[in-house]
Amino acid sequence: MKKAVLLPLTAALALLPQAGAQTANDVLYKVDQMQKNARDLSFRLTGRLTMGGAGQNMDVFVKTIPAREVVRMEFRQPQSLSGDVIVSDRKEVRQYWSMSNQITVTGVGNAARQAGLGLDFSQLGSAANLGSNYNVSLLSTSNAGGGRLFKLQAKPKTNPQAGTAHVWVTDRGWRPTRVQMFGPQGELMVDLNVGNFSTNTGVTEAQLRSLPRGARVVQQ
Repeated sequence: MKKAVLLPLTAALALLPQAGAQTANDVLYKVDQMQKNARDLSFRLTGRLTMGGAGQNMDVFVKTIPAREVVRMEFRQPQSLSGDVIVSDRKEVRQYWSMSNQITVTGVGNAARQAGLGLDFSQLGSAANLGSNYNVSLLSTSNAGGGRLFKLQAKPKTNPQAGTAHVWVTDRGWRPTRVQMFGPQGELMVDLNVGNFSTNTGVTEAQLRSLPRGARVVQQ
């Protein structure tokens, strides 16, 4: 179950903040511009994960430096993933498994093929690159909370049998509010709210890449 959860979680996240766009390309362009203007981004994902018919709470902290395309994800829930960390850049995905004190290293191409929900980390921190590898569409625009809410959908071009991701973004602060991921049969597997969104916190690339030095490294 771990790989199906860890390899997925965020091509959707590359869709994060954006402004009042009319097409998916407009959205991606505005996301890209926002990312270029922010030295770093951080946010918290909380909600529910459903796999094998069982529901579990999910709690993940995400930090990224968009210009370097480096993303760090720290898992607190579910219990089976607590303490696990993922670090992704434009070349590879490093996953630290706390239970086994092991780091698996996967090229972004392999990560894309292994992504159980059709999502991988190769596009994190780069909305422009996301559009090259995913079919992104703007599903709807609505009014909410005194602003506008955009619903986006992303499907991988190289793995059409994989699932899809939906991301809701408000124009009030140009930030995401919710992320959903669906399995190949359309079943809802992940439903997360986005909170504690902040920019320019001063996190360094070295801090994002930091993993336990004593862990065993396995190339995949």
